[in-house]
Amino acid sequence: MSSLRILLVDDSPTMRRILVNSLKRLGYDEIIEAENGREALDKLHAEQFNFIVTDWNMPEMDGLTFVKTVKEESNSATIPILMVTTRSQQEDVVEAMRAGVNNYIVKPFTPQTLKQKPVAQAAMGIRGIKSTYDANAEYAPTEQKQKQIDALFQK
Repeated sequence: MSSLRILLVDDSPTMRRILVNSLKRLGYDEIIEAENGREALDKLHAEQFNFIVTDWNMPEMDGLTFVKTVKEESNSATIPILMVTTRSQQEDVVEAMRAGVNNYIVKPFTPQTLKQKPVAQAAMGIRGIKSTYDANAEYAPTEQKQKQIDALFQK
């Protein structure tokens, strides 16, 4: 299995389970979970990670504050960060980019969306993803909405 260490930050146990299962299917077993930004910072100071996946809306310390803090600290500033959140407004995406997020996925999402993210591909070597999720389900973000978000990262 891969030696990539992933820090997964989300206050929803269900979302953490979905992401952990998706990553494990890709062969990544070293996934450390945190429920909020404050807990994630504690883990980041105690251990080394190669990749961070974070939500935005969380108690105690939200994801945006967490990202800004990570990017300000010299020992973690270069760790790629993927934000997975329900916030889909263009202003939110721009704000996250300015804070230091490398890529952005709107919840709910399909595993195909995760697979297609360039930062995720580069940092995690994603080759493919098996999933129990239906790619055509109603909860998937519209292709047009995800393309709008992706376009912001290409500017």
